[in-house]
Amino acid sequence: MIYRDFKDGLKTSLLGMGCMRLATLPGQQNVVDYELAEKIIDKAYAAGINYYDTAYVYIGGESERTIGKILSKYPRESYFIADKMPGMIKTKEDVERIFNEQLERCGVDYFDFYLCHNVSEGSIDTFINLEVPQFMEKMRAEGKIRYLGFSSHGKPETLRRFATLRDWDFAQIQLNYFDYDQKTAKAEYEVLRELGIPIVVMEPVRGGRLASLSESADKLLKDAEPDRSVPSWAFRFLQGLDGIQVILSGMNDMAQMEDNLATFSEIAPLTEENEVVLKQAVDALVKEFTVPCTACRYCSDCPVELDIPSIMSSYNNYKLAPSPWSLGFINGLPEGKKPMDCLSCGLCAERCPQNIQIPEIMKELSDAFTKK
Repeated sequence: MIYRDFKDGLKTSLLGMGCMRLATLPGQQNVVDYELAEKIIDKAYAAGINYYDTAYVYIGGESERTIGKILSKYPRESYFIADKMPGMIKTKEDVERIFNEQLERCGVDYFDFYLCHNVSEGSIDTFINLEVPQFMEKMRAEGKIRYLGFSSHGKPETLRRFATLRDWDFAQIQLNYFDYDQKTAKAEYEVLRELGIPIVVMEPVRGGRLASLSESADKLLKDAEPDRSVPSWAFRFLQGLDGIQVILSGMNDMAQMEDNLATFSEIAPLTEENEVVLKQAVDALVKEFTVPCTACRYCSDCPVELDIPSIMSSYNNYKLAPSPWSLGFINGLPEGKKPMDCLSCGLCAERCPQNIQIPEIMKELSDAFTKK
């Protein structure tokens, strides 16, 4: 196992155990398959993984209870638990109540790492106005928190605003080779590097999407490195970045665990040749799974005034990572201007220079949203 120096002489395993996706029983999304979870966490601990990340909302609170119970068989000083204050808080009383509930759920007297959870445009003022960082500092003074941090899914400017509120011990962001070039992950990473804040990585394989790209993209990677798995490319990309303290992986079966342990048995960042191949693979993925909308707005005469370029952009995100979450953008669209409001008149498709069959996409999104 690879370790990274942190503070106060501590070393964290570079591979951390993300506990948002612990295996659950079939058809019971909030009931952890405890027997399997215990086998996986025992394997992680035996292999030297010492960082375990959970949160108040994961698996309806069962993530906290499960890892607390399983890890309790080991010496408390031999592992680190990272937990988070949710952004759904309304009052300062909520903050204290939830924190105490988390300690009880995990069965511990203190958290090694504690974060404001999912700082974004919609939650940043809540954390600030309710003085959550000050509460965390108070808990540290009482010995109930060791290190203070935050996780962010916000824009780079939002990340910077929160990151400069105080001297944070660490920060957690979504970082992977796809979001690094295609989204804002590079800008977020650079903010934290500029400020000298150690980085904990979440979604290194984009919720599993980078574990298998497409038939042609996977072939490019396998031809280049026959003895390495497709997911290993995502972790090796991150091994080549400075400032990375922990890379979280939500391993929920033994095959994932074994593959990741093999990847983290050595430092083997991508070579220059690897980087060229990886770019080719990403280009192939994007070409196969997304529509080539250029936001030219030739389709702007929609009879129901759908914001078609915006919906096409969100559609591409959905196709690259299909899930109920990635369809959530539909809820934020104005009433009467959602994909299901499309009249299928075909006017937009006739005018699209890229020959995108827009009505078909609107129907696909509508059907998927209805079934989610």
